[in-house]
Formats: sequence, structure tokens, C-alpha cells
Amino acid sequence: MSVLVVGEALVDVVRRADGSVVEHPGGSPANVALTLGRLGRAPRLLTSFGDDPYGSAVRGWLEESGVDVLVVPSERTSTAQATLDETGAATYVFDLSWDLGDVEVQPAELLHIGSISAVLDPGGRQVAELVERVRPTTTITYDPNARPAIMGDRAAAYARVLELVALADVVKVSDEDLAWFEPERGVDDVAQAWLDLGPAVVVVTRGGDGASVVRPGGTSWVAAPKVDVVDTVGAGDTFMGALVDGLVGAGVAGDREALRALDDDTLRTILERCARAAAITVSRSGANPPWADELSD
Repeated sequence: MSVLVVGEALVDVVRRADGSVVEHPGGSPANVALTLGRLGRAPRLLTSFGDDPYGSAVRGWLEESGVDVLVVPSERTSTAQATLDETGAATYVFDLSWDLGDVEVQPAELLHIGSISAVLDPGGRQVAELVERVRPTTTITYDPNARPAIMGDRAAAYARVLELVALADVVKVSDEDLAWFEPERGVDDVAQAWLDLGPAVVVVTRGGDGASVVRPGGTSWVAAPKVDVVDTVGAGDTFMGALVDGLVGAGVAGDREALRALDDDTLRTILERCARAAAITVSRSGANPPWADELSD
């Protein structure tokens, strides 16, 4: 089954608590595509970056992991300044532009969207139009991945997010993101409200506390493995990529009825693997998701 990921690819300039600085290719959708490539799915990534050293680094990083990179040229490659605290948690400052123009892409059984590229215009509106166009025959997965530093007005960004949640089949979101979008409501209440908009599954990741899974039949939980955290860069994206991989492996991509009928045990097995994948990523520096053989039982 074919998988298309649409969204930003950039370079993370990571400033550590000890004052050191390292640079890693990244961007949430790019990290998802990278995870899928390393898990053997040969995804396509529709993105935009410049013909410059950063762009060359991003392309090489993706292609080495089996990602087919479809690039809309940009004047420069975007960057994210990530500052890590003593726990390895990151805060970001972005230099990013996002415009897909009139590009056309071949359809896929599953389309993943998310993060800044889903709300930053003009590309954000182009992404929404793509989702609406392909949705009748395509499974849509979505990770809002809130980035307050660049998403602008919270209410406007959240309105766009809710539009996409309503179009999505599977949503993965962190508890911190939900708290930013709706600070006056409890995370569980917001997750249920999102499910009521139409998705078959809403997964809320909660760092070291694991993840909760909200479906029409109720809520369940998945534990997170205990590991020594180096940093959290790319952890949620690894979880998302492994989730897409699991849905494809379960044969439900492109089949909305089959997705809704997916049994709880199968979904739990998929999500436990997602948690193991994310745990590997946080145990090492940067957005460095595992390869398939690292997840083999």
C-alpha cells in the first residue's frame, strides 16, 4: 500500500542545556516519513526546501532511509532553533515558509498531514484542499503538533486544526498540545470532543506516562517503556510514523470501514509498538527513529 506524507522538512539547530549546539535534519512530517522509511514502507514525502547545503543535507537524510522526496523548490531551507532544558524537553523558534503552489501528486491509500504545514498559509490551505480532494478513497492521519512560536493566534490556528480533525480518520496528539489548544478544558474531555467530530481513533500521547486511546467504544491505555531520556526531539513523530506503519500492516489503509472495525487487541499491539519506537528515539540524540530490526520481537 502506498503512503504519502505532506509537510515541512527543515533543519533543527539544537541548543543543549550544557551550551553545545548540534544540527539535525527534521520537521514533524519529515520525521514521520523517515520513520516509515526505516520501517520499510517506502513513503513519498511532498515537501519544500531550498537548493542549499541545508537542503542537500535534508534530502540525503531522507533518501538514505528509503523516502521518495518530492520537492517544491523554496528560496531557502527552513530551520527550527530548538532549546533543550535539563530534562531534554525542547522549545522551538522557527524560520519557515510554506507554499506548495499548484503541484499535483499521485494518489495514495494513506495520506499523513500535520504540524506547521497544516496551518501556515498559503501551504496550509493547499494541504486542506488536498485532503478534501483525496479523502473519498484515502485514509487520512493527522498530528496537529502545536507550535505556538509560529502558529500565530491560538483561536485561528485551532479553528484550522478542528477543520482537519473533522476530516481525519486517525488523530495523534500530545497532552501538551491539547492543553495549548484548549487550556480551560481537561485533556480527556478535549480528546473525546475531537473524536465526536468524526475520526475513528484519537490517540493522546503523554510522554513517560504512555498514551490513551479514544474510540467510540471507550478509552484504553498503553504504557510507555522506561528509558533514560537523552532528548525528546522527534519522539512524537516516531510514534506517529509507527502508527501509520501499523495501520498499513493491519490492512486498513484506504478502507474506512475496516479501520472502524479494527479490533481492540490489534490496535493495542500496534500502539505498544509505537511506544517502543518512541522510547528508542528519546534514548538517543535528535530525530533518530529506529529501524525495523530494532523493533523486532
